[in-house]
Amino acid sequence: MVLGIETATPVAGVAVVDGSNIKSERMINNQRTHSVNLLPMIKAVIEEAGISPGQLDAIAVSSGPGSFTGLRIGMSTAKTLAQVWGLPVVGISTLDSLAYSLKGSKNLLCPIMNARKNEVYTALFDDTEAGFEKIYGPAAVTPEELAGVIRNLGRGVTFLGDGVPVYREILTTLLNNVEFAPAAVSFPRGAGVAELGVMEISRGGGTDPLKLLPRYIRLSEAESKWLQKQKTGECGGCS
Repeated sequence: MVLGIETATPVAGVAVVDGSNIKSERMINNQRTHSVNLLPMIKAVIEEAGISPGQLDAIAVSSGPGSFTGLRIGMSTAKTLAQVWGLPVVGISTLDSLAYSLKGSKNLLCPIMNARKNEVYTALFDDTEAGFEKIYGPAAVTPEELAGVIRNLGRGVTFLGDGVPVYREILTTLLNNVEFAPAAVSFPRGAGVAELGVMEISRGGGTDPLKLLPRYIRLSEAESKWLQKQKTGECGGCS
């Protein structure tokens, strides 16, 4: 049984999953920060599942890409609870959990998350007889660069994620044989994170909470500015 935590986007989600059975799930999208909502949501799904923390096998948490602040909140919460409860923790790609929600599609699946700066966080997935495969990414690219990759594959594609409303028009112009998933499946869910966590644990995955790190793909704005100052010698005594 796995507790899944998703905080990579403005929609916070948590769930308890037993195998492929979603025992309880909560999602919230409001103006309050994840730091306010997360612990009460976790307490609620554990109670609604009718279990105690001692019955959990692991905690799965979205490891990115996504909101830098959101990911840090989710990661720190998951790592703290894992240490307190004596559980392994599993980091799950936000892009993987998004795409997995449309598993079974004949099209290529392409989650796109708005990375700003005219870029998207993205990857490409193919659900084949051999399994659910990631065939490109993760990457932070422009819509034009992504369209070039997809054209070379010569396949139909289904886009999903919070980048769809932003880049739908340009992607429709650049590509043929394009579909867009409904808004209801265009955000990552705690249940998806937990389900992938169950699979990872069954393969012997999981790590010490202290060793788990987020996967941002791209540097934050502050880190980018700091590196630029280092290169130009403007940083002075920065360390």
